[in-house]
Amino acid sequence: MPRSVLVGSFTSPKMEFAIDMGNPFFNRTVDGFLKIGAVGASKVLAEETYDCLRKGSISKGKFEDALKKMCKEGAYWGKIAIKIDGTVAGVYVGMEYGMERIRGTRDWKNAMLGGALTGALISAASNNGRDKVIRDAITAGAVATAAELVCYLT
Repeated sequence: MPRSVLVGSFTSPKMEFAIDMGNPFFNRTVDGFLKIGAVGASKVLAEETYDCLRKGSISKGKFEDALKKMCKEGAYWGKIAIKIDGTVAGVYVGMEYGMERIRGTRDWKNAMLGGALTGALISAASNNGRDKVIRDAITAGAVATAAELVCYLT
């Protein structure tokens, strides 16, 4: 019986650009804002594509409305991220950057240490007990490490 085998690998297209704010901390903060905004815009794109496929048609007006909605949603997600998670993200970025400067290298260990310190600081600032602070430090370190390792895989 004949069979075929697929040999090779699939890669996703990468589009990288940088905005230089003159400070590595600010550069990473802006990068995070843009990535979160892209998630919001992608969400709208998926929803609008589904609506068009379900209805079986697309018009110029619908297309323009979808673009406007994508821009609004992207900005909204970025704004919410700055309001709610901005403090945590700022502390984390600062901690990770500090670890990079102290250790003199850029690797996943900086994310782990930065995440753990951020988790501990935010938890301690919330007047949590010692056990909760330690659990939050471990959790934040694990999440930051996992996110960093996922970035290495892509």
